[in-house]
Amino acid sequence: MEKRFETQVINDKILEKLNLANRYKYLNENLFSILSDDQFTFLKEVQGFCLKFEKENSITHGPDEDIYDWYPSFGDQGYITRQHNFECIDLNYKEYGMAMDFMRILAMDFFDPQFTMGSGATVICINPIYEHHENIPIRLEALEEMVRGKSPGCLLITEPERGSDTVHMLTTCEEQEDGSFILNGEKIFNTNAPKSKWAVAYATAEKNNGNLMAHFLINTNWEGWNCKRVGIPWTPKLYLGKEKLENLKVPKEYVLGGIGKGREHLFEGLVPERISIAVRGVSESWGALAHAIIYANLRKQFDKEILLFQGVGFTLTDLWAKTTALTHGILKFCEIYDTKMEKYGGKLPENISRAMVASGSQYKYNCALLSKKVCYEAANLMGGAGLCDNTLMQDYLNISRIQEIIGGSRQIQNFIMSRNLRNQFKNL
Repeated sequence: MEKRFETQVINDKILEKLNLANRYKYLNENLFSILSDDQFTFLKEVQGFCLKFEKENSITHGPDEDIYDWYPSFGDQGYITRQHNFECIDLNYKEYGMAMDFMRILAMDFFDPQFTMGSGATVICINPIYEHHENIPIRLEALEEMVRGKSPGCLLITEPERGSDTVHMLTTCEEQEDGSFILNGEKIFNTNAPKSKWAVAYATAEKNNGNLMAHFLINTNWEGWNCKRVGIPWTPKLYLGKEKLENLKVPKEYVLGGIGKGREHLFEGLVPERISIAVRGVSESWGALAHAIIYANLRKQFDKEILLFQGVGFTLTDLWAKTTALTHGILKFCEIYDTKMEKYGGKLPENISRAMVASGSQYKYNCALLSKKVCYEAANLMGGAGLCDNTLMQDYLNISRIQEIIGGSRQIQNFIMSRNLRNQFKNL
C-alpha cells in the first residue's frame, strides 16, 4: 500500500468518520430531493464503483500514487465522460448528457479531485473528435481509446505568448498538395499532454489571424512532437505540458477542420467545457463541506463540538447555503442544455448558442469564486487538520486556487459577459 500521509495528525475516530462512504452519505442527504430518480440512481452507481475501486486497490490518495494508472478501470465502466452516448463507437450509454455527466463528476470528485480534473482535460479532447469524426476510422479509433480510458487526451490551444487570447495564435499550419498540413509553434499549460497518445490542436495559416485557424488530431508519437512537463505545485499528480511542434506533419485524415473552420470549431466547444469546469467547482465545494461538517461535529474545543460555536456553525451554514443554491442553478442549466440539444438534433441555433456561451461564462465565473471561498473557509474552520496531508482537503484547497484560470481566466469571463451585455442592448 502506498504511503497515505507523512504523519497522522487527525485522531483515528475522526479520520475514520471522514471516509469516502460517509462523505457520499452527506452528499446524498443534500441532493436526493432535487435530483430525478435516474440522476440519483446514476450518481449512486458511480459512487458504488469508486468505493469498490478504492477498497480493492488499496487506494490511499497519497503522494506517490499515479492517477493515470486508473484511467482504464474508469474507462471500462464508461466513467471518463457521459456527455454523449457514443453510439458511433458502439457504446450506446443509457445515461448521458450534461446532467448525467454532472452526476459522474460529483461522485468522482469526492473520490479524487486531481484525477477528476485530469479526466476533464481528456473530455475536452474527446468532444471535438466526437463532433467531427465523419466516420473516418482513425478518428473513431482515437475517440474510442480515450473514452474507454486506454489513453488520456489533451487539448492544445494556449500559447506562451497568448494565454487566454485564443484567436491570435502564433502556431502556424501550412497546407500541402496532398491535403496534409505542416505545423510549427509552441503550446503550453496543456493538461495531460506528457501522458497523452492523442492531442487535438489549433493553428492558423497566418499568425494572429483567427479567421484562418484550422483544427487537427495529432498522434503524439509522430516526429516533430516535443513535450516537456510544466511543474504546477497546486496539482502535483497532474502532468501539464509545454509543446514544441517542429515541422509536424498531420495527414489529411487527421484534419478535423481545414483553414477557416478552426475558429468555429473552437467556439462550439465553449459551453460544455466551461459548464464542466463550473460543475467541478461545485463538486469541490461539496467535497470540502463534507469534510468540514463531519469534522466540526466531532472535534471538541472548550468541552463542546466546534459546530456549536457560532463562528464555526454559522460560517458553515453560509457556505452550505451558497453551494446548494448554485447546485440548483447549474443542474437546471444542464437539464435545459440537454433538452435543447435533443430538440435541435445536437446543433444549437446560433442565437441560443450565443446565449448559452454567456451563461457558461457566468456559471464558470461564479462556481470558481464559490470553490475558492468554500474550500479555503472549510479548511480554515478545520484548523491544522484542514491544511495537513491527512485528507483530500489539500487537493480541494489547491485546485480551488487555480480554478478561475482554467478554461479562460476570470477577466476573460468578465469580458465575454460584458460583450453580451452590449449585444443585448443593441437588440433593444
